[in-house]
Amino acid sequence: MNNNALTKNGFLAGPILAPLLHFALPLVLSQLLQAFYGGVDLMVVGRFAGTASVSAVAVGSQIMQALTVLVTGLTMGVTVLVGKAVGAGDREAAGRVVAGQVRLFALVTVVLTAGMLALTPAITAWMNVPPEAVPETMRYVRICSAGILFITAYNGISGIFRGLGNSRSPFLFVLIACLVNVVLDIVFVGVLGMNASGAALATVMAQASSVVFSLLYMSRHPLPFSVRAQWNKGRKAVGGILRLGAPIAMQDFLTTLSFLIIISIVNSLGLVASAGVGIAEKLFIFLSITPVSFMSALSTFTAQNMGADQPARARAALFSAMRVSLCFGAAMFALTFWGGGLLASLFSSDTAVIEAAAQYLRGSSGENLINALTFCMLGYFNGREHTAFVMAQGLCTAFLVRIPLSYLLSLLPGAGMLTISLAIPATALVSLALCVGYLTVLHRRDKAAE
Repeated sequence: MNNNALTKNGFLAGPILAPLLHFALPLVLSQLLQAFYGGVDLMVVGRFAGTASVSAVAVGSQIMQALTVLVTGLTMGVTVLVGKAVGAGDREAAGRVVAGQVRLFALVTVVLTAGMLALTPAITAWMNVPPEAVPETMRYVRICSAGILFITAYNGISGIFRGLGNSRSPFLFVLIACLVNVVLDIVFVGVLGMNASGAALATVMAQASSVVFSLLYMSRHPLPFSVRAQWNKGRKAVGGILRLGAPIAMQDFLTTLSFLIIISIVNSLGLVASAGVGIAEKLFIFLSITPVSFMSALSTFTAQNMGADQPARARAALFSAMRVSLCFGAAMFALTFWGGGLLASLFSSDTAVIEAAAQYLRGSSGENLINALTFCMLGYFNGREHTAFVMAQGLCTAFLVRIPLSYLLSLLPGAGMLTISLAIPATALVSLALCVGYLTVLHRRDKAAE
């Protein structure tokens, strides 16, 4: 079968940057909508509720983010394997991967839902949530945990389309969720005064709406391969999904966990600091949209070209993406270094909270420049199925650099938000060094194999 039989995105021949950007743009818009989707909860709560509610939503959403990255990490295994099958023109392999994904994600959904509902009190205590915010934080996490089914379904479906080189459909799915969430946030929080619980309920209902829409969409736009015909062989694909996806899931989860530990350290400084760091972390999602999108785009582009035995084309795409991503990274650096207070004011009208968030954003602003390069390399490594390295560097930087350094900085006399936040760009610099070193090793291996 011709390699282009399953793909019409131009990934395998012709210019590199144009199809890469064409694929990345809907990813950027999807990431923007997802960031807005999560940020609107905090915005509405910040306008219609008190600081305790802001802290509850900020901390609770970070806890749920730790679970979400587990699912998205596993989804990356699906994206890479589907992309590789597309590049090789193997419809049966693509069908087996999706069949295996359905089986695996059903189990993941049950385990995560039961675990979160049972462990919410312990997690809230471990996070050092300020006493005023504890009840609302627990309600927020439990309501969101009841909707884990929709988180896994949305990410699973989107991962399949990205593997096919279709980034527009996932954008449409998240657009539906975002619109529903905005309306329900205003109703539940602004009109009915449900505070953090209302924000959580709006999130779950919006996710459910997105999943229903995506299933209807797939019924009208069937996949270019049969999943049903490969259902009985799906078990064989689970191992491959775990081999690639589990390292990414573990790396993303533990990296997010390291940020939760830092938030726990900051929470000990009081309610204002807790709300401030929560806002800053929410803004980080917006600020990292471009590098995260290029990471996802390069994973698919690289996987398809490796499947088509075109490693040089995949490598060229990496350097093209890095140049574009770095331009956006410079803009984000300037925005956070000089405009952190303005950004934080979008989420709160409390001047003390705004100042705390601005200090944290200024200290960590250098991360935006570094991640612009690092995330592109991580996407390239994912596409080449070197996910074990991605996990190793993530764990090393998180637990050997970010957490110990954050703790040590918090012990300094007069340490505040600015001081503690300096651990973030320091960690990003170590990650960049590791990625450059590994990229050099891969390049030498490729040269030797030619």
